[in-house]
Amino acid sequence: MMKEVRLSKASTFHLLVHTICCCRHFENAFCQEAVFLTVVWILRMTGCLGICQAGAYPLHVLCCLVLTYLLNQLDRYLLAIVIQPLAQDIQFGEKSCLPRVSDEQIGERCHNASSQDSCLSLLNENETQYCQWNFDGSGWQYQVMAGPVFIFVFTFTGIFIGFVADSVSRKNFLSASLFLWSLMTLLMGFAKHYWHLVILRFGQGISEAGCTPFAVSLIVDYFPKESRGSAMGFYNWGIYAGYSLSYAIGNYVTRANILGQGWRWSFIVSAIPGFIVSAIVLLSVRELPEEKGNTEVTPRDTLKLSIGRKILHGLRSFITPSLLFLCIAGSVRNAGGYVWAYNTQLFFNLYHPGVDVGRWLSWIPLVGGCLGALSGGYISDQLVKRKGFYARVWVLVISQVAAAPFVAGALWLHPPYCFLSLIPANIMGEMGIGVTLTIIVELVNSSLRTPAVAIYIFIISNVGGNAPLLVTPLTRAWGLRVALLVLCPGMYITASKAVCIAESSDPAVANGKYVTVIPGPTAL
Repeated sequence: MMKEVRLSKASTFHLLVHTICCCRHFENAFCQEAVFLTVVWILRMTGCLGICQAGAYPLHVLCCLVLTYLLNQLDRYLLAIVIQPLAQDIQFGEKSCLPRVSDEQIGERCHNASSQDSCLSLLNENETQYCQWNFDGSGWQYQVMAGPVFIFVFTFTGIFIGFVADSVSRKNFLSASLFLWSLMTLLMGFAKHYWHLVILRFGQGISEAGCTPFAVSLIVDYFPKESRGSAMGFYNWGIYAGYSLSYAIGNYVTRANILGQGWRWSFIVSAIPGFIVSAIVLLSVRELPEEKGNTEVTPRDTLKLSIGRKILHGLRSFITPSLLFLCIAGSVRNAGGYVWAYNTQLFFNLYHPGVDVGRWLSWIPLVGGCLGALSGGYISDQLVKRKGFYARVWVLVISQVAAAPFVAGALWLHPPYCFLSLIPANIMGEMGIGVTLTIIVELVNSSLRTPAVAIYIFIISNVGGNAPLLVTPLTRAWGLRVALLVLCPGMYITASKAVCIAESSDPAVANGKYVTVIPGPTAL
C-alpha cells in the first residue's frame, strides 16, 4: 500500500537537500525515509504516481500499449527520414542541386543554384563538380504518399474499427494490427518501384488504424478518471519515442549501408520488433470482465447497438459546438504536426546539409515530447480537481501559443540553436495531445467512447493528414522555409483560437461542469 504523502514547497526543498547530503549514509533510517518520500514526490509531480497506484497489471497493459504505439509511429514516419536516398534509388519526385559531400558551406552554395546548368557549373579548385543535380525527396509524389495514400484508408478503417470495437476482442485486434503493419514495413525494404511503396503504404494505413481506438478504450477501462489524463499522456510517449527512433534508425542504419542496401535495412530493422510485441500483446493483455471494468462504464449487455445507431449517436455528439470547434482545433494543430513530421528531415537536409540530424532529433522529440505529454496530462488532472473541466481546455490554449515562437526559431536559427529551440517547442507543443483525447472521452457517453475517438481521429487525420499537399505549391512560391513557417507555428496559433471558441461556445463547459454531450442509448 502506497503511503499518502503531502509535501509543501518548503518541506520538499529541505527534503531534497537532506536527501543529497545523507546519500552516503543510506543505512540511516531517516535517510531511507527521505529517499522514499523524494521518489514519491517525483512520481507525483510527473504524474506517474497516479498511474502506479492503479496496480501492477494495469501498468503492464499500459506499457504494452506504449510499445505498440511506439512501433506504430516508428513505422509511419520512417519514410520521411529515408526519403532522399530512397527517392534517389527508386528515382521519383523533384530534383534540385545537392552537395556531393556533407558540408554546410558547400550545401548552401548548391542550394542557391536554381537550375541544372547553374548547379553543374559550380566547380572547386580542381575544376571538378562539387554539386549534383539529383532527386531530393520532395515533390508531389512524396507528399501524396506521405499524406493522402496513407490517410485515406487509415481514417476510414479507423471509423469501422471504432464502431465494431465493443463486439470484438480489442487486444486480439490490436495484436493483429501490429503484426500486419510490421509486415508492410518489412516489405517496404524490398520495394523496387514507386507503386510498390504506394501499395505498401496503403497497407500500413489499413493496419495502423487499429492502434489508438483500441488502446484508448483499454486505458479508459483500466484507469480511473483521476489518473486518466496522466495515463493518456504516458500512452502518448509512444509518439515521441517512435518518432525519435525513426531519426536514429533512418539516419544511422542507412548510413551503415548494411550489405550495400542502405535505406532498405532501416525498414527491416524497424519491422522486426513488431512481430515480438504483437505476440506479447496477444498472450499477456486481457479484457477486463464487465464487473471489474471502469466503474463509469455501463455494462456492455445494456449498451449493445447496431453499427448504424452507433454511427448516428457518434455523429450527433460532434454536432455540438464544443466538440465541433475542438475537432477544428485538433485538425488545424494536426495539420501543423503532419507537415512538420514529414518535412523536418528534408528541411535540414536542404538547408543544413552538413549537420548530423540524427544526433539531435533522435532524442529531442523523445525527451521534449514525453515531458510535455505527461506534464500536460498531470497539470490538467490537477487543475480539473480545483477549477473544473474547462481547465483542460486552457492547458491546450496556453501550451500551443507558447510553443509557436520556438517552432519558428527552429526554422530560422542556425545549428545548434535551431535544434535547441525544438526542446521547449516539443515540451509545450505536445502538452495538449493526451489532454485532447481525455476531453473527448469525458464529453461523450461512456458507451460511445471508442467510436468517439475513432470519429475524432477520422476528422483531424483527414484534414491534418492531407496538409502536406500544401507544402509543394507553397515551396514553389516562397521556398520550403516559409512554407513550413506558415503551416507549422501558424497552425499552432490558429488551433489555439479554435479551442477558445470551443470553450466559450458551450455554457456547461465554460462554467467548469462535465457534460454528457449525447443521451445514453436507453434514453432514446
